[in-house]
Amino acid sequence: MSTPTHQVVRPAGAGHETLNVLLLCLLILALAGSVVAWRGVSHEPEPVATHQLDARRDLSAAEQGIYADLRVTLDEIRLLREEQATLPTPQNLADEGFAPFAQDVSSVSRGGHEWQLLAGTAYFGHSQAPAVAGSFVMLLSTDNSAAPDIWLNRDTGVQAPTQLTDTALSAAGWKQIVAQYDAGVTREHRH
Repeated sequence: MSTPTHQVVRPAGAGHETLNVLLLCLLILALAGSVVAWRGVSHEPEPVATHQLDARRDLSAAEQGIYADLRVTLDEIRLLREEQATLPTPQNLADEGFAPFAQDVSSVSRGGHEWQLLAGTAYFGHSQAPAVAGSFVMLLSTDNSAAPDIWLNRDTGVQAPTQLTDTALSAAGWKQIVAQYDAGVTREHRH
């Protein structure tokens, strides 16, 4: 009879496997970090000219609301101009309930603008509360596909402009509102 042999089998240590898994994870994170740093795109906004304001960054909430209302109402104004062969008056637009021309709670909270038609080619909205929202001028071209030219003046004693050219408005303290659509807005990354 042979004597029983006892052999001690030590369990495999998890220390080496854990270390290898951690090193692999660090390698993957380092590679991912380098790809992000290498392919990253800066989302700094492009500066606007001194006579311009960025519609997203430089306007108050009330001014952004009026600006958006003017852009939306533009389609209706163009349709009415085609039907009547002339621009509709602010009173006609208010009677139809188009913002910002209609006098409702929203228009009062946004500065209570009093709208008038200038020279048959532009709308002037005189603010009753310039601290809330400045006065607006929306210039319309005869081209229906062209974007409107919207200007803002936050001065308290502003009057309706008599000359509706870019240089005259800029010289009188008006600021043109521009809308920039960049990657930060559309969340589209073109490489």
